[in-house]
Amino acid sequence: MRKKFLVVFGIFWVIISFLSVAVAETAPPNDVKKHTEAGKYVTSMEAYEMWKANPDKVKILDCRIQEEYAFVGHAAMAYNIPSKLWSGKWNEEKKDYDLQDNPDFEVRAKKRFAQSDTILVMCRSGHRSALSVNRLTKAGFTNVYNIIDGFEGDKIKDEESYLNGKRMKNGWKNSGAPWTYDLDANLIYLP
Repeated sequence: MRKKFLVVFGIFWVIISFLSVAVAETAPPNDVKKHTEAGKYVTSMEAYEMWKANPDKVKILDCRIQEEYAFVGHAAMAYNIPSKLWSGKWNEEKKDYDLQDNPDFEVRAKKRFAQSDTILVMCRSGHRSALSVNRLTKAGFTNVYNIIDGFEGDKIKDEESYLNGKRMKNGWKNSGAPWTYDLDANLIYLP
């Protein structure tokens, strides 16, 4: 009787795990810069729930530069493979430093993940991760999602708030999902 219960419970758990991946998909975001060719989107909390349900098959990929991953913080289970690298060159038009494509991105992803893995890609706010999802899709990965609110989230747009312009609206860091500053040698990107 106990063996039958364990078998039924095991089958139930597997079904729930697969359903959690299917149910977690969210609608395309309003911000077209967050759209991907794969058309698969999740929020930070949905991503965390998907990972919790099946951590052996669901992987979190943080595509931000190493400095962001280390000094801003990161999801505790996220692998860091930057899709872009810091150039150190100031862009006057953007009022920001330029980032250059990491030519090693797809190669590192193929070494780290199986083609059958579900890969949930995060950046700061969902723009770089959308580009990264497209690169991974072109590299042959078929189950890749954009975490549309990223690690830090979207900026608050409220002139009356002292939080105006700050990334406090959503995102992994603001959602209650676990994050850390601690670095794990098995998860960090080493050139």
